[in-house]
Amino acid sequence: MAGSSLVYHGLVQCGSILPRRQILFYKGRTLAVFASAATYTTLRENRKVESSKDAIHRMAKLWHVGPFRKRVLYCTSSASAQEVPLTSERYGVQRLPFSHVSDEDLAFFEHTIPGRVITDPDMLKPFNVDWLKMVRGCSKVLLKPRTSGEVSEILRYCNERNLAVTPQGGNTGLVGGSVPVFDEIILSTALMNQVISFNSVSGILICQAGCILETLNQYVEEQDFIMPLDLGAKGSCHIGGNVATNAGGVRLLRYGSLRGTVLGLEVVLSDGQILNCLTSLRKDNTGYDMKQLFIGSEGTLGIITAVSILCPRKPKAINVAFLGCGSFAHILETFKVCKGMLGEVLSAYEFLDDNCMKLVQKHLKLNNPLTGSPFYVLIETSG
Repeated sequence: MAGSSLVYHGLVQCGSILPRRQILFYKGRTLAVFASAATYTTLRENRKVESSKDAIHRMAKLWHVGPFRKRVLYCTSSASAQEVPLTSERYGVQRLPFSHVSDEDLAFFEHTIPGRVITDPDMLKPFNVDWLKMVRGCSKVLLKPRTSGEVSEILRYCNERNLAVTPQGGNTGLVGGSVPVFDEIILSTALMNQVISFNSVSGILICQAGCILETLNQYVEEQDFIMPLDLGAKGSCHIGGNVATNAGGVRLLRYGSLRGTVLGLEVVLSDGQILNCLTSLRKDNTGYDMKQLFIGSEGTLGIITAVSILCPRKPKAINVAFLGCGSFAHILETFKVCKGMLGEVLSAYEFLDDNCMKLVQKHLKLNNPLTGSPFYVLIETSG
């Protein structure tokens, strides 16, 4: 079921907020191969993360859940970045033998991208903290390149100097993967936000990785198309980050995953080489499909700088139904019936339980049109 983890499973699986893979380069090799800092700690010290029940209880206090609204970049919590525990202290991980940023390094960055090197501690705070304000790095440098060439120069230099780098898009992730663990240089794609081309016949969009998903959707909607991906963070997440994390979203049921809709990528490798697989050919059976290595790689193999993606036509009609179900078995049975009767026009099938519905009512101030059901289903058709 597309996006069924959005609310119910999201509270369970994201409850412990594990910072996932970081891009840590050492002489051209990726060293951070462990899935998370917590996993690394568990392997060394046999620690245990909190139980799902405790995670749900904690998340219920912190997370304004909602398939009915967009997430923005920053949480409305009153907690400041200084109150968020350092990731390294929280999970007890040790810094790898990377170099520290020197004045000479800053001079090189300023020469490469003049005016787009951020070292002000106050300006760095939101980039060091994840969206849920659960983990925090202590980076002292933020770089904002505009082109793949600038990214290439930066990574080539960092590789030669043995400087660690963390790529960051919209910083909307819920697992801490977009913020540094230690003092890695943050490389933001926020200024790489240009549409390169759009073919109104084939529906193929080519754009830079820093384009905001909602902005892209508005752009292609003007030409009677839509983006194949839609999710709650669309107002601030970047398409490059979506691809790097292989984001699913609520349209996955209808249009499939990004592994099918992404046609090509431009990626800068750790040593600064630019890998151009930015094809716009939908049927391409020549050689290796290199882009699949980077979809879902979360920055561990390189930084995505541009995306070629297939956009479907905008549906003429959209209908939504909200149902109450007596059990989880009824949810599955209803899904089978919908698939059989609606076929390809079924574009989304989301479920949430009663506890999630209470959170929606409490935090979003919405009324429940149906009461007395342990489970609820949101169905969308488009065609």
